[in-house]
Amino acid sequence: MPQTPFFLREIVLPVMLARLGRLVLDAVLPPLCLKCQAIVAEPGTLCPQCWQQITFLAPPFCVRCGRPFEFDPGPAACCGACLCTPPVYDCARAVLRYDEASRPLILSFKHGDRLEGTAAFAHWMARAGADLLDKADLLVPVPLHRWRLARRRYNQAALLALALGRRCGIAVAPDLLRRRRSTPSQGHLGPEARRQNVAGAFTLARNGASGLAGQRVVLIDDVLTTGATVEECARVLRRSGAAEIGILTLARVLRET
Repeated sequence: MPQTPFFLREIVLPVMLARLGRLVLDAVLPPLCLKCQAIVAEPGTLCPQCWQQITFLAPPFCVRCGRPFEFDPGPAACCGACLCTPPVYDCARAVLRYDEASRPLILSFKHGDRLEGTAAFAHWMARAGADLLDKADLLVPVPLHRWRLARRRYNQAALLALALGRRCGIAVAPDLLRRRRSTPSQGHLGPEARRQNVAGAFTLARNGASGLAGQRVVLIDDVLTTGATVEECARVLRRSGAAEIGILTLARVLRET
């Protein structure tokens, strides 16, 4: 018997099942806030109190990495870090700050099977990354290793990419990048350890380079921390001929400099 394609088996089917479950629940229960479970008017939204707690990122920010500035330095300004060591990618944008207020929202989506917020997250990302998506040819999610995917049952980056692709009419390649070795969790690692942890961890799927030459690619992930993972993915795409590489994430960690 022919096997079900990987992205249908591991990505699309879990989303369809989650949506079916959500429809059943909505028929008998009121919709709940994505973060605190308070009753809200529409499924896949935040209550007013949780909305006010979330820090949504907005200009002024570094034109390259998207890090917010405390004051407006003028148009097309780069932060000091990007001037000293330009990233491999061309531009990065994120929706919100990853902090104590947003962490439960992200972790419940990433690890807790709370997938009903996917459409709302894609809507937020489409707005925050409009300058990237308007010229994008292809959306590529950061992959999970197959062992971690088997444990988690879905790749949250791929869910976001597929939802964004549907919303914006952009092609999505959920299996283009592969994580060829299992890397330890990076949550407890510092910047240099993170870079070493993911060095050489990604590759393209077989024949994946054939359609990348000259393409404007946007990498999709849930959280940008130090940027080590997306930088390593961007190197693989750049070596394979991608003309422009953008990064779009739901959240990003902002450490004091």
